[in-house]
This record gives sequence, structure tokens and C-alpha cells, in this order.
Amino acid sequence: MCDQDQLIEMGKGAVSRRQFGALGAMAALAACTMSEEVLAQGGLTETDVTFAAPGGTMDAFFVHPASGKHPAVILWPDIAGIREAKKVMARRLAGAGYSVLVPNPYYRSAPAPQFDDFEDFRANGGFQKVGPWMQQNTPAAITETTRAVVAWLDQQGSVDTAKGVGVQGYCMTGSWTIRGAAAAPDRIKGAASFHGGGLVGDAPDSPEKLLAQSRAHHLIAISQDDDAREPTHKDALKAAAAAANRPAEIEVYPADHGWTVPDSPAYNQAEADRAWERLLNLYSTAL
Repeated sequence: MCDQDQLIEMGKGAVSRRQFGALGAMAALAACTMSEEVLAQGGLTETDVTFAAPGGTMDAFFVHPASGKHPAVILWPDIAGIREAKKVMARRLAGAGYSVLVPNPYYRSAPAPQFDDFEDFRANGGFQKVGPWMQQNTPAAITETTRAVVAWLDQQGSVDTAKGVGVQGYCMTGSWTIRGAAAAPDRIKGAASFHGGGLVGDAPDSPEKLLAQSRAHHLIAISQDDDAREPTHKDALKAAAAAANRPAEIEVYPADHGWTVPDSPAYNQAEADRAWERLLNLYSTAL
């Protein structure tokens, strides 16, 4: 997970024109790359939804093709929560033929949005605000929340329950994808972590130890600066996946923490696009 030192290294000040441009470009890309099948189905439908979940009421953004049934995907946001950047990413994925839910990772503490964008998080004491909220997201809480989210998705008319569920997470929620796959092994068949933190540890329920409880294919995309800080983690993940006999694509990308998110100062379009293609390959193979 990103820490305050990494945020400082990302630079200071207002969101640059480049970041605004990146978000606009991704929004345009989401529209122009919508599959012919989704276009024929009437484009996309999106709504803000709420439903009962352990410890509170989950609020989330839900987007899917306007007709038909499609594999479900849970898109967990990074530390800055639900905002336009994450909605744009969800629309892009829905345009490829998925029913995508972006849940509020802090629903136990505060409704979304908590921040307008990543710069708002950085400039207005984001770490101090989310600190108490993050403490609510214990491993047990992540497990029960994932099960509740999967159960809600399976009740939606736009979800093809004959297909597996995908889950993807960024920054602090990267580890949630492995925990989620272990929590709902009968449903979650594809799990992707992008510049995720806390993937390897000493606890008996550390994420890499949970790979043996998963039935999913895993994509673990590691940033170069995270790898420099924790150079043994990629090898520990590879060893754990091999021991669990789980298909896993584990790679260090030549980009820094946050590179896949368009409102991040570390956004790297070329490497973000490559990671996106690997994500689509994961879901087309596993779901």
C-alpha cells in the first residue's frame, strides 16, 4: 500500500494538466473501445446502489451493458476511494462486456465519495482521515464483505451466474483480491492486484498463504518502487502460487506505485495499457 513518503515523492501541488488529460483520454477510450456486442445491446447502464452488508450499508457504483447477462467484476478502489477516475475505469471494463461493481471500501465508516480525486486526498489530510476507517477493514471484515458483495451481484439481472466472478484491487485493496478469492472460491475465478500492498507477511492468514484456498487465476502486477522496497515479495508470491498449484502471472512493471490509475501523479499510460490488456486476458481466460 502507498504510504506518506511515496505520496511526497509523487510530487506536490494541484493535479497537473497531464493528469486531467489522462483522465479525459481514458474516458474517451472507454467510449470508443466499447465492444460491438455491447453497442448492439444499447450501450451501458450505470447506477449508484446501496444494499445491506456486514457492519453497515454498502454504497457502490454499478455499471453494465444495457441488456443481457455478463460476468460480474468487483473493482475495489485504491486508498482514495470511489471517484470519477474509478468510475471511468469501471465504464471501460463494462464496455468490454462485464457487469462491474465499484464498492465503497470505507462503507462501515463514511459514504462515498470521500475525496474528489487523488489530489484532494493528498492535499487535504487523506491519510489522517482514512486511518480510522482502514482499521475497520480487518481480514475477517474483508472476507465477510466480499461474500456479501458476491451474493448481491448474483441477484442482479445483468449478471451471468453461470460465469465466474472477477475481482481487482489497487494499492491497499490489492491484497483484498487474494482474500476475496479465498473467501468465495466457488464464485471468484479471476483476481488481479495492481501495485497492491500487504501481499506477503508473517501472519498465518497473510494473503500469500491464502492462495491455497483459492480456485482463481491470479494476476499480480507489482510496481518497480514497491519491488525495490520489498524485493523478496515477488519470489514469495511465486513460490506460494506454485505450492498451491494456482495459475498466477506475477510481474514487476517498469512504473511506480499508482501507475494504473489515471488521476495518480504516477500514472504511466503505456504500462497502464499493458496491465489492462493482461487484466482482460485474465478475465477472458478465467471467468
